[in-house]
Amino acid sequence: MTKQVCLLGCGFVADLYMRSLAAMDGIEVVGVFDLNTDRLTTFCSFWNVPHKSSFEALLADTPGALIVNLTNPSAHFETSKACLLAGRHVYSEKPLAMTVEDAKSLHALATEKGLMLASAPCSSLGEAAQTFGHALRTNIAGTPRAIYAELDDGFIPQAAYRKWLSESGAPWPFEDEFQVGCTLEHAGYYLGWLISWFGSVRTVVAASAETIPEKEGNGPFAPDLSIATLFFENGPVTRLTCSIVAPHDHSIRITGDKGVLSCKAAWDNSAKVSFAKRMTVRRRLMENPFPKRIKLAQPTHPKVKRWGAAAMNFMLGPAEVLDALQTGRPCRLSNDFALHMTEVTLAIQNAGEHSGAQKMTTNCQPMEPMPWAK
Repeated sequence: MTKQVCLLGCGFVADLYMRSLAAMDGIEVVGVFDLNTDRLTTFCSFWNVPHKSSFEALLADTPGALIVNLTNPSAHFETSKACLLAGRHVYSEKPLAMTVEDAKSLHALATEKGLMLASAPCSSLGEAAQTFGHALRTNIAGTPRAIYAELDDGFIPQAAYRKWLSESGAPWPFEDEFQVGCTLEHAGYYLGWLISWFGSVRTVVAASAETIPEKEGNGPFAPDLSIATLFFENGPVTRLTCSIVAPHDHSIRITGDKGVLSCKAAWDNSAKVSFAKRMTVRRRLMENPFPKRIKLAQPTHPKVKRWGAAAMNFMLGPAEVLDALQTGRPCRLSNDFALHMTEVTLAIQNAGEHSGAQKMTTNCQPMEPMPWAK
């Protein structure tokens, strides 16, 4: 049975969803809408998908289809709310909303109506994240004691971002990206992994700042650097950095009693996960300079070739929601997962200089592993 999705918004990121859709079987786009009619026409012609004349028509003409909300972040709350009020399940691009209060309002509405409200990113369902999860469950590195995770993208204000175009010709929305901020845009790529393994964050101790105030476009701009220490209910202390200032580094390292698990590419579903056993050589304590690669049994999930900075299957999230709906099982990207990841991300983004320790008010359970990762 073919599963159906609608795309609400067809900007830069929508092309990444369509590229991913080509790798998936049994999922059909039955409607697309965007306020920019020229962009809508170009996108639908390029990908040969049906366009709708209005938001209302999109909802009315596609009963039962999952709404994939790809609007600008500032519009996520109102558009997702309208979809939920219309009785539709929603998969939203990050963040779920721009404030915790709005995110909680959406969560409450979805719960009241018995609807799914999932949030990107979905890389926690990918092979690299699931390989880490398997390594943690099988105690390869021993008890995890500390995690260092980096999501630094280089000095983006000096990049040639005006030349960054999607496959169907949409420009990278630099002004919106600078206004929303790298933490809201990117922290979820590792937060999703961490929460999937360990569940709820209890306390966030963070700082954030705008280090480059003279970015192109109209402000105000969000912080372009954040550093957080995360205290989990049932997991190791974690340091997470996000920036568009520091040299590019998307690595994560989990230090355990036996050695270090590591990965260098958060945006690659097939990134190598390695384990370096700790050893003593001539009284010097060190990790093995020739780490062992950790692999899962194949196949795992459909892969998407690299385009730009990423090699990610963006449709793993919508596919997970659709499969959970079809089979009647709990969704791995649950409503609670989406809300908690949003609250933690906003706590980091909005930390500023003086926020101190912030107690989280939401929670969620660790993620059930994918069948091929157990």
